[in-house]
Amino acid sequence: MPNSAVKKSSTTRSNAPEVRIVVADDHPVVRFGVKNMLMSEEGFQVVGEASDGEEAITETIEHEPDILLLDMQMPKLPGLEAMRAIMSRSPRVKIILLTSTITTQQIIEALQIGARGIVLKDTVAGDLGESIRAVLSGDYWIGGQRVANLLAALHDLMQQAAAVPEKKTYGLTPRELEVVTCIVEGCSNKDIAKQFTISEETVKRHLSNIFDKTGVSTRLELALFAISHKLVDLDA
Repeated sequence: MPNSAVKKSSTTRSNAPEVRIVVADDHPVVRFGVKNMLMSEEGFQVVGEASDGEEAITETIEHEPDILLLDMQMPKLPGLEAMRAIMSRSPRVKIILLTSTITTQQIIEALQIGARGIVLKDTVAGDLGESIRAVLSGDYWIGGQRVANLLAALHDLMQQAAAVPEKKTYGLTPRELEVVTCIVEGCSNKDIAKQFTISEETVKRHLSNIFDKTGVSTRLELALFAISHKLVDLDA
C-alpha cells in the first residue's frame, strides 16, 4: 500500500516515472544532504542508501535503480572496485561517482570501467540534478559539464595526463595515501581510526592493502618507503 501511495503522488506531479536512485557514501551527513537535494526536485526518488562498498553492491542489485551515486572512497570496498562488481552484475544502472578529489588518471579509469559521470562534492549543490539528467539522456558528465562524445573526452584526458605526468602513487588510493602520511607522522591505528572516523579493523585493512602495493612488511619500512618515494609532503 505505501508503494501505491508513492506512485499516485508521483503521477499527480508528472506523467513521467520517477528516477530511482541509490545513494552510497560512508558519511551519514553527506548521504542526508544528497538525499534532501534529490527529494527537493521533482522526479527523483531515493530507493536505497549504502555506507560502504559492499552495501552499495547489495543495494544496487536489490533495488535495480536507474542511477547509483557512488562515493569513490568507501570502507570495505573502494568505489572503483565496487563499480567493477556492479557493472558485471547490474550493467543497466548508470553510475555517477561522487568525490572530494580525483586525478586525471582516475577519471580515465572510472570512465573505462563504466562510470557515466563524475561530480566533485564541493559542486554537488549546483551539478547534481543536471548531471543526473545528462546521464539519463545518454550523455556523460565530466568536469562540471555535459559530454556527448566519450571517445573525444577520453582522448583529451589522456593527452592531459601525458602532458602533466602525475606523481607515482603505486596504486594507492587517496585514503590509503592519507593513512601513509599518518604512519610517517607516527600515528597508531587507534589515532588513524579516530582521525578518519573509521574502525581500527578498517585501518588494518588499509594497511594490509598498502603493504601489498608497496611491497613492505612493517610500519617502519612503509615510513621509509613513503619518504624515499615522495609519497608524503614533509613540508606540509
